[in-house]
Amino acid sequence: MKRFEGSVVLVTGATSGIGRAAAIAWAKEGACLVLAGRRPDQGHETLRLVRDAGADGVFVPTDVRLESDVERLIDSAMTRFGHIDYAFNNAGVEGLPGNLPEQDEANFDEVFGVNVKGCFLAMKHEIAAMLRGGGGAIVNNASVGGLVGMPGMSVYSASKHAVCGLTRSAALEFAQRGIRINAVAPGGVQTEMLDRVTGGRDSESRRRMERLHPMGRIAQPEEIASVVLWLCSSEASFVTGQIWAVDGGLTAR
Repeated sequence: MKRFEGSVVLVTGATSGIGRAAAIAWAKEGACLVLAGRRPDQGHETLRLVRDAGADGVFVPTDVRLESDVERLIDSAMTRFGHIDYAFNNAGVEGLPGNLPEQDEANFDEVFGVNVKGCFLAMKHEIAAMLRGGGGAIVNNASVGGLVGMPGMSVYSASKHAVCGLTRSAALEFAQRGIRINAVAPGGVQTEMLDRVTGGRDSESRRRMERLHPMGRIAQPEEIASVVLWLCSSEASFVTGQIWAVDGGLTAR
């Protein structure tokens, strides 16, 4: 029997990168997928890949900054499948690079709106649904930027520190009510976001980022997805409130 046979998994930010990789991995393990994101074309492409992997699923266009959208997402999941067992809150943006005095209010609001408010709203409604169903597990996508400082990315780093705080606090609130809550903190991962930040695979900025990782390379989205699935599995049944660095040794320095 597949690890997640018969379970229902909700993934935000499922339109590309780590979110898409996790959705496909769950589909291969027998789960039904509820996919959320702001880009319908890419979201429906993820849904196609999920179905190609033999799983049922639905894509719900969602802006996680809006509580009405998140409520609609959860309602759609409950109407279609009747319960939510696991959630991966992956939606995130990097914002604009630059030293702190160069940052403006609009960039701050966008980054914190998606990365922090979006995570808060998703957990708020996922937890309520999971409590009605008897429990579950949630993984939030933080970043090594939530564990260390990131010069030139202060707003992004601050938002990911907030995700870590939300994760730990919510985990303590529901540790005895059948819901485990953890976060992954990836280092550099080959995604559209990384290409935007570094200027592409052949840039000097990309090569510098690779050298920051003791393993000497950037991760693939599937390598992060495998940890996300493990954290939701029965193999991690005594793990909650933890931030799992998946960073090729970067934070071990």
